This record gives sequence, C-alpha cells and structure tokens, in this order.
Amino acid sequence: QVQLVESGGGLVQAGGSLRLSCVASGRSFGTLPMGWFRQAPGKEREFVAAINSRGDSTYYTDSVKGRFTISRDNAKNTVYLQMNSLKPEDTAIYYCARSIYSDSKDHNGYRYWGQGTQVTVSS
Repeated sequence: QVQLVESGGGLVQAGGSLRLSCVASGRSFGTLPMGWFRQAPGKEREFVAAINSRGDSTYYTDSVKGRFTISRDNAKNTVYLQMNSLKPEDTAIYYCARSIYSDSKDHNGYRYWGQGTQVTVSS
C-alpha cells in the first residue's frame, strides 16, 4: 500500500517562497517517477512538475519554469517542490503523486495521490 503525505503549504505574499515535501510509504520509492500537481478553486487539476526515478531528469509546466524546482531524496522516500517568486495565480491545493510507469511525462501513470496541501499567495 502506497501512502503519500504532503506538508509545507501555507500563506505567503507574492514574491515569497515555500518548500513542499511529500513523504512516501511503501517499498520501491526510488524506482518510479514522482510528480506534483495542483488544483485551484473552480479549475481542473493540472500538472506542475515531475522527476524521474533517479532524480536526474525533471520537467515542468511552462508557467512555473525558472521559479519551481522539483527534487527527491530516495534515501528518505521524499520528494520536494521548492517554489520561488510565487504569484497569486499559484494559489491552489498541491498534490504529490507517484507514477506506476517509468515515463515521468505520461500523466496517466500517476495513480497514487496524497491528500494535498494548501498554498495561498496573497497580492
């Protein structure tokens, strides 16, 4: 059974930073990609960032490139999302997810989800 627990959300002013963490239970954490998604009020959930199993390949949605950084520590079963230069439009519930496919860019592979952590950016 895979469980994902996010933390690190909160209220921050525009231009500020937050670091989200997601701890995964279960075996084989270091063998599959991890991703971050977000859902703003009244909108569908959208992809934010993903990282491959080894942590040496990452990709991002265009709106966060240059501002957000995804990383992972396989020894700690943890994936991170460092968010800098935050904007009000980044306000959303952020979810980490674990893929069942080896391709981190295949969004259909993300089958395990955390409960989410709220990020609110004030203007």
